[in-house]
Amino acid sequence: MTTSSSAAAPAALAHYDRATIVFHWLTALLVVGLFALAEAWGFLPRGTPTRRLLQSLHISFGLLFAAVFVLRAAWRLSAGRRLPPATTGWFRIASTGAHGLLYALMAAQIVLGFLFRWAQGEPFAFFGLFDVPTLIAIDRERRHFIGGLHNTVAWTIVILALLHALAGLFHHYLLRDGVLRRMLSSR
Repeated sequence: MTTSSSAAAPAALAHYDRATIVFHWLTALLVVGLFALAEAWGFLPRGTPTRRLLQSLHISFGLLFAAVFVLRAAWRLSAGRRLPPATTGWFRIASTGAHGLLYALMAAQIVLGFLFRWAQGEPFAFFGLFDVPTLIAIDRERRHFIGGLHNTVAWTIVILALLHALAGLFHHYLLRDGVLRRMLSSR
């Protein structure tokens, strides 16, 4: 198998640490799963047990997503392996901007999820193990606005994540520079 000269670039030799890789793929799985749950219950009649189950799972996995996001951000800011940039110029600017925007949107989505649930005036629980207390009283009139914003941010995250995945495939198959392999196991 032949490789281009850029395949021997430092990006091909370096990998992120195991925790960073696990946080990345767990975040991706949770984002896709949360989005799929929300889209699926939209096809079900209101008040049905299946719809309520999907909503309950969405809330529980959303709380898990919030915990993973906080741990991921703390890891990234403290102990996570920092690799040299794999690209330069516009690719680097686009990559840095996209990552920053994804982090900002995910943080906003977590806040919006809590606000939306509190605006609904209903308790929410983590897989039935414990209830999350209402910390802020939000009038029900703002519920539709917050819910609409939560939905818009979700779609924005999914579209940006899809572009992020396509960029990884572009690097892997067209540029052959090892960028995708950085986020795979170092074994």
